Amino acid sequence: MFFDLTIRDFLDRAELVYPDRVAVVDEPDQPAPSWGSLTYRDMARLARAQAAGLDALGVPVGGRVAIVSHNAARLLVSFFGVSGWGRILVPVNFRLAPAEVRYIVEHSGADVLLVDPDLRHLLDTATAKHTFVLGEDDDAVFGSTAEPARWDGDEAATATLNYTSGTTARPKGVQLTHRNLWINATVFGLHTTLNDDDVLLHTLPMFHCNGWGMPYALTGLGGRHVVLRKVDGAEILRRIRDHGVTILCAAPAVVTAALDAAKDWEGEIPGRDRVRIVVAGAPPPTRTIQRVREELGWEFIQIYGLTETAPLLTVNRMRSEWAELDGTEQARLLGRAGAPAIGVRIAVDDGGEVLAQSNHNLDGYWENPQETARVQEGGWFHTGDGGTVHDGYLTIADRKKDVIITGGENVSSIEVEDALTSHPAVREVAVIGIPDEKWGELVTALVVTEDDTTTAEDLIGHCREHLAGYKCPKRVDFIDELPRTATGKIQKFKLREPFWRGQERQIH
Repeated sequence: MFFDLTIRDFLDRAELVYPDRVAVVDEPDQPAPSWGSLTYRDMARLARAQAAGLDALGVPVGGRVAIVSHNAARLLVSFFGVSGWGRILVPVNFRLAPAEVRYIVEHSGADVLLVDPDLRHLLDTATAKHTFVLGEDDDAVFGSTAEPARWDGDEAATATLNYTSGTTARPKGVQLTHRNLWINATVFGLHTTLNDDDVLLHTLPMFHCNGWGMPYALTGLGGRHVVLRKVDGAEILRRIRDHGVTILCAAPAVVTAALDAAKDWEGEIPGRDRVRIVVAGAPPPTRTIQRVREELGWEFIQIYGLTETAPLLTVNRMRSEWAELDGTEQARLLGRAGAPAIGVRIAVDDGGEVLAQSNHNLDGYWENPQETARVQEGGWFHTGDGGTVHDGYLTIADRKKDVIITGGENVSSIEVEDALTSHPAVREVAVIGIPDEKWGELVTALVVTEDDTTTAEDLIGHCREHLAGYKCPKRVDFIDELPRTATGKIQKFKLREPFWRGQERQIH
């Protein structure tokens, strides 16, 4: 027997088995009216209403619905209300500059654009056939009482289109199918031992590779979602305490925020011996991992993956064989990217690049067959990262593709260089990532100027006119010339070397 796997399977089960259980606790402090607590019956009703509303607008199966939103129950519902009835959800990074959002909306061919109330200014530049402000236009978006048109399901159909910064200045649209997302969510839930008593705090932006699949996995198991709109260390600890949180997914910057907040926390740290924190983006230092386990008392789980892999490739979790080791050595072992997840094959080619095969690798890049063929050459996904495998565990050693990971977000150095070189005083520039305890990597510009009067503040301000704030350089150093090869190629490894000297790996 065979039938198609679709992401609606997760919501259908939750509604059937846990209809009256609280599904989501919405962010109370947001510009749109909070939805408060919703049961799984409520959540399924709203998803059907959203699908029926798209029917009424004439959005076809395969039509794209872009949404630019901070974490919110409305975004969580949209994962099902859009994709669950055959359309394609395009979750957009709310930190992007208006021009970047406009490009994604236009490139994806979105029929509908939904924006958070704080982001209504995006409607001045990004246009679609139908535009709505979440909260203000809820009657049109989630208010239908009709039954949505039937969709029989197709696991090979694209469910989400996730735009990611790569080595080119323009973001690429990653096509993830229902099968990709279904298998990723199931394998992720298995490796993190999700169950129906789990309470997930959404510290990870839901737009970020669909919250790594947790919106699907936890829903299918009937767990509770607690929405956090803005990352704040003390607020994370309060929500863990008040809602009985058991699991959260986070970039290294969130780990740092929680550790900083714990210093001033009165009483026992919330979640001790209960919370497990799943971290990806860039491996935290060994000492940070040790502090999470000892000072917070949380279980530390490391994963590695990319938006293109939906994202799970490897998992690193404490194992019984390490029990007799001291805390520092345990933390060091946990700092590796991890062992392949079930159903994933990892290899390293002769050039040191990490390759992956899995059932949740991307279907392709939207309208970019040439790049799709390149990254899938030979039947393997080419990650662009350099690494080694020892005893079955992958360690990422350096980044072969020129992407900086800062606060868990990918930043294309080429994109930042393009913005900087549009300033009339910049003769040439190289952008690199340097190690930073809080952000993982700090976006740093090494600049050769045409004059002696331009300041770092001038250039950072110029970048803010063209790029999202997190992409802008946090540090600008002025130098006389950039090192180049005989053929004129900039030797970034020479620029990185003094900053990374003494580091265990060329990624932080």
